[in-house]
Amino acid sequence: MLDVSQCSEIQCPIQFVVDLLGNKWSILILRELFGSERRRTHELLTALPGISTKTLTQRLRELEAHGIVDRRV
Repeated sequence: MLDVSQCSEIQCPIQFVVDLLGNKWSILILRELFGSERRRTHELLTALPGISTKTLTQRLRELEAHGIVDRRV
């Protein structure tokens, strides 16, 4: 069990997840990716009105770097 006092000493797992997924776009991107089969970037842009290409790319790279999503060319 996680001791709350550890969160100030090391990277708290809960804080890590909140930092990673705590923004609006990451949650919505995951909703789109996990709700269907493979999605292309332009399909995500269409499904997420208001997100810029730059923001989508940044969020996808963050999620990929942490092993949450897998990019396939």
